[in-house]
Amino acid sequence: MNFYYITGTSRGLGKALAEYYLTEAPNNIVIGISRNQTVFHKNYEHFNVDLGDPSQVKTLHFPPHHDAKKIVLINNAGVVGMIKPMGQLTSEAIIHNFQVNLVAPAVLSNQFMKAYHDSNADKMIVNISSGAGKTPIAGWAPYCASKAGINMLSKVVDEEQKNAFGYKFRIYSIEPGVIDTQMQEEIRSASPEDFVRLTDFINYKIENQLAKPTLIAEKFAHIIRNPEQFKDVLFSVKDVVVD
Repeated sequence: MNFYYITGTSRGLGKALAEYYLTEAPNNIVIGISRNQTVFHKNYEHFNVDLGDPSQVKTLHFPPHHDAKKIVLINNAGVVGMIKPMGQLTSEAIIHNFQVNLVAPAVLSNQFMKAYHDSNADKMIVNISSGAGKTPIAGWAPYCASKAGINMLSKVVDEEQKNAFGYKFRIYSIEPGVIDTQMQEEIRSASPEDFVRLTDFINYKIENQLAKPTLIAEKFAHIIRNPEQFKDVLFSVKDVVVD
């Protein structure tokens, strides 16, 4: 049996990933972690968790899977949050952004590794990163910083595994590129006074430069299926070619 824990399965890439794995093989079990359930299948289980609530995140526990061949955690859920320059953000917006984009994935990864440390299954953590984690974008300070944080968290875990634990867990932090999701709609609704790159993101939609979630899900599945092809912790799906 293969077990895939995926956060943010109610829409976008998370939902596309869940649906991909539910149709890929009859022995795949998908566990969605989000506030709302929009996926329904006999091999799907839903954990109703608000990742923006620390008390709910820290009480989530991963059950044992003694018959598992592969166990994967995909930290997909993310928010761009309030788009405004620093000095104009609310404290609540900053805290919520870091909670969803960095704190929740860090806590879940820690719990995941505790739960399956002794499992003989192939174990992997895939964090959804962003080009914003490497490139500063005015108006996105918390988002950029939280994605930079998830990149460094992934690199540290990889270093720990490589040096001390013989790669019991593989970990990646992968940029999915611009995808046609609700997040892009939220970005396009920003005020031009607060977001100098608004026109760029509007043009991504007009010029059909936004990738379909199903296509990106296929690329992520290829990575997870063929980890020996990907030695770096940080990279972009743009570098991935699916036959």
